[in-house]
Amino acid sequence: MRSVLLAMVLTLAACAQQPPKNDSLYRELGEQAGITRIVEGMLLNIAADPRIVRHFENIDIERLRDKLVEQICVEAGGPCTYTGDSMEESHKGQNLTPSDFNALVENLQEAMSAQNVPMPAQNRLLARLAPMRAQVIDR
Repeated sequence: MRSVLLAMVLTLAACAQQPPKNDSLYRELGEQAGITRIVEGMLLNIAADPRIVRHFENIDIERLRDKLVEQICVEAGGPCTYTGDSMEESHKGQNLTPSDFNALVENLQEAMSAQNVPMPAQNRLLARLAPMRAQVIDR
């Protein structure tokens, strides 16, 4: 009984010490509406980008938009839940190259700039998304 009580106290103490979720990047991106505009702008940029547009043929663009909004919202510290497939599963069989990934990032940056997202906020988002690169390339 004493060990159970000790475990409960330690668990509560650990929870109390966890910092609150930081949503400042979420706010800087314009919250849900701003993130939606950024994603839609990125998808429009991709549609005009001959380097990578072929990878988006035969894709449910509305679903993709919704999942990207969720994902960026989560990465930015917003109140969203990502309900899509893993990055590995989503990109399986696409054999994407580093150049493909870089082109997508350029399209995202252009969309953020068009929405007047400050450069430090752009860089913070890109830093949070960067680990996904290894989950996408050559799958």
